[in-house]
Amino acid sequence: MLVEQLITSFISSAGFGILFNVPKESILKCGIVGMIGWISYILLTDAGMEMVLATVLASFIVAVISQFFAKLYKTPIIIFTVGGIIPLVPGGMAYDAMRNFVENDYNSAINLAARAFMVSGSIAMGLVFSEVINQIIRKSKLGVKR
Repeated sequence: MLVEQLITSFISSAGFGILFNVPKESILKCGIVGMIGWISYILLTDAGMEMVLATVLASFIVAVISQFFAKLYKTPIIIFTVGGIIPLVPGGMAYDAMRNFVENDYNSAINLAARAFMVSGSIAMGLVFSEVINQIIRKSKLGVKR
């Protein structure tokens, strides 16, 4: 099962990179970032961590790896970040919420919509948290050089 998760998360991230015309040499790297982010999420949730916190940590990992790849390969960070978070996006949950709204099952719909909203927000929190830490590190390095 873990191998299937690795393969499908890689394909979804790399495929998203193809859809958005990332440079050809970055497609493989986008897939790797997404695969690492998704496997991080799976391992954290399997270890008993709550879904929202696992998503924050997985998106933080995606952002850190994206920053590393951006520096290493001298490309914009957005190339890796956007492709890397795709497996974490709660699209299925949002779809189920809308389906329940249409079927007049409002209790389930609101529950699913709230969970999808929290997971979406946790993706943003992980990305922002990583960038804040990156900025702090950069400023501390500039202070040391002076």
